Amino acid sequence: MTEYKQTYDSKRVITSSEGSMRVFNKIVARMTKLGLSLMGSRVLSVQGRKSGEWRSTPVNLLVIDGQRYLVAPRGHTQWVKNLRASGTGRLQLGGKVETFHAEELADADKIPALRLYLKKWAWEVGTFFSGDVTKDSPDEVLHHIAPGVPVFKIN
Repeated sequence: MTEYKQTYDSKRVITSSEGSMRVFNKIVARMTKLGLSLMGSRVLSVQGRKSGEWRSTPVNLLVIDGQRYLVAPRGHTQWVKNLRASGTGRLQLGGKVETFHAEELADADKIPALRLYLKKWAWEVGTFFSGDVTKDSPDEVLHHIAPGVPVFKIN
């Protein structure tokens, strides 16, 4: 049986205490708002579930066979909770802002999205998994971590 360094459940949240990650996110967000996408980056805006204020964060927009997805490698973060509550958000690249509806995937349906996400962005998000998972992990491992990694289908 595989031993994991993290618990992958509905309470999993990875916060960034590293200043370098916050700086990186600010740079990516600024570039994306200017229209310079870093490997598919977008700025996600979601209305706060309590405050009603719009909150923004850079995300990696995953595309599989023309269908778009948002993956939350840090787990059940504030943007995830806000998106669940509202069901809608906005994606920005440069001056183009697109409103969307989101549908959260069931854990069993996340495997293809998780695998491709790790293949594309492991260099950026691999640290959030403490070495528990890689792009080459078997489906059983991806199924195990799925409850701790929300995935939304974007319509």
